[in-house]
Amino acid sequence: MSPLVRRAAAWLAGVWAGLVAGVGVVAAPVVFATLPRGDAGRVAARLFAVDAMVGIGFGAVLLVLALQIARRDAAHGASRFSTEMLLALGAIFCIVAGHYAIQPMIETAGRGEGGPSFAVLHGVASTFFALKFVAIAVLAWRLSRSALPLGSERPTAAAPTS
Repeated sequence: MSPLVRRAAAWLAGVWAGLVAGVGVVAAPVVFATLPRGDAGRVAARLFAVDAMVGIGFGAVLLVLALQIARRDAAHGASRFSTEMLLALGAIFCIVAGHYAIQPMIETAGRGEGGPSFAVLHGVASTFFALKFVAIAVLAWRLSRSALPLGSERPTAAAPTS
């Protein structure tokens, strides 16, 4: 069951990374290139809200899968706390900090109310978004590399045949 769980987790992380890249690299820039600034801001805010909701769901599922993988690997002497769990938690943290904490402050700054400037807050939120993407991409990469059960070795071209 563990190889199937690892493959499902790798697939899910890869899809999530693609969705995040699609929103951040394609959709948001296209929205700002085609719509007036105020409308583009509202559409982008909605895109990032959907991204945050989907991300919390994907992150939770990946965290549960990483926990299952770590439990299985712990039976073979590995730690019950894995790097994959840290990466999933890191991505969830970036969502919570960037969208649910910083975004309301951006809206306040956009209305001209006190606090940090819109540009500074937008930079902080963008940094959290980029860190989230990196965490998810590394998670997908690590999970795809570990699709074989613990203790199996990948065949190599230089392996002896007899």
